[in-house]
Amino acid sequence: MLKKILLLLLVTQLFGVNLPWLHSIDEAKKRAQKEHKDIYVFIGAEHCNFCIRYKNEVLSNKKVQQTLKKYIKVFLNRDKHTVPSYFEKFGVPRHYFLKPDGTIYYDDAGIKGVNGFFLMIDEASLNRD
Repeated sequence: MLKKILLLLLVTQLFGVNLPWLHSIDEAKKRAQKEHKDIYVFIGAEHCNFCIRYKNEVLSNKKVQQTLKKYIKVFLNRDKHTVPSYFEKFGVPRHYFLKPDGTIYYDDAGIKGVNGFFLMIDEASLNRD
């Protein structure tokens, strides 16, 4: 019962940040091509304290939310969702930036504070082309 409550809390926290998250890379690529946006992939795990902290401290930040509106957002829970083999699914949280066709142009791992998130976005932008 406690596990179900924790799972519900985690899902509520992730979706409580008012950002539409997809759970499929194929769906994200279709939407990204249609909307001419890049893709941000966040891979986490069921009982990852760092993932929970990232969601609570970073993804709930208004400036972060505003920045992420420029991307198609994908959350893959390595314990529940299909994680394509070209992504590393261990050592979560993991972060990937993809072009609309699915080409990875930047990846990173670990928890980021708000400032670290913006540094990651800057690094991704520099590696875009």
